[in-house]
Amino acid sequence: MGKVNKTITYTILSLCGIFMILPFFWMLSTSVKTQLEVNKGNRGFIPYTEADYVDLSGEGDIYRCKILKSEGDSLWVNLFNEEDEIISSYRKVATENVKHSKKIKLRLANFNEAWNKVPFGRYFLNTIIVSCTCVFGVMVTGSLAAYAFARMRFKGKDFIFYLFISMMMVPQPVYIIPSYILLHHLNWLDTYYALIVPWVVNIFTIFLLRQHFKSIPQELFDAASIDGCSRFGALWRIVLPLSKGVLATAAIFSFIGSWNSFMWPLVMIDNPNLRVLQVGLSYFSAEASSQTTLLMAASTFSILPLVLLFLIAQKQIMASFISSGLKG
Repeated sequence: MGKVNKTITYTILSLCGIFMILPFFWMLSTSVKTQLEVNKGNRGFIPYTEADYVDLSGEGDIYRCKILKSEGDSLWVNLFNEEDEIISSYRKVATENVKHSKKIKLRLANFNEAWNKVPFGRYFLNTIIVSCTCVFGVMVTGSLAAYAFARMRFKGKDFIFYLFISMMMVPQPVYIIPSYILLHHLNWLDTYYALIVPWVVNIFTIFLLRQHFKSIPQELFDAASIDGCSRFGALWRIVLPLSKGVLATAAIFSFIGSWNSFMWPLVMIDNPNLRVLQVGLSYFSAEASSQTTLLMAASTFSILPLVLLFLIAQKQIMASFISSGLKG
């Protein structure tokens, strides 16, 4: 019975996983299709081209054609060159010389065209600057705050901690207008300060690190205290070296959150030179709304860094949650 239950469980999980990744496969396959095939209704996962070809000389002089009408043993067609330009209109050819072809073809030029359509290079640079700076700030503030909540004693510690945790339930639209007014008075709108400073503290990171710091044996701190180590020294020499896994996980989640940020930079930044990737992608989608292949290409190279980051660090992420995130 145990094997049956395990088989059912893994089957259900596998099906759920397949359904979750299907949209990503569709996005990737659409990004390498031609817009013509998408307009024709090719919505599947295999990018292919389907067209009629005519051999004019019978010796390999082949052109793509579009059949206009048939007349006995002949067809009236338009001929096209490799750039899809008409080179001959309403030409009569033998029916036996026209062949239908359907073959897999990847149009990688979509990525280059999407990249050059708007300044994605600038958007990537802004996003990297903001994300890396936010991750550094979150690691510093998160480590200090988590150490205080986990290992230090002071009045109101639990109340302050649970107050912090409760703030995670407040949706961003509730505080975005007061934040906008505050940043306006600070003259930080349309600056990197507006994108970075409010996000150098992350409550989830504090929670995750606190859970791990509490699991470190007290004897290590007692021994460090006997050796004359200060609290900051204990944090630097004992806690952080023993927390590399959970620190890496917190940094990854902070980086992903900053990379995917949309509403905040959309409201706080109006300067095109300071747009981050997600905001730039939204402007691109409005500009190229009818070009599905370019939209999918832009979406693909926008999420590719995050996918690679997760694939590289997935074992570390899972291990840190199991070892620290589920402890009380």
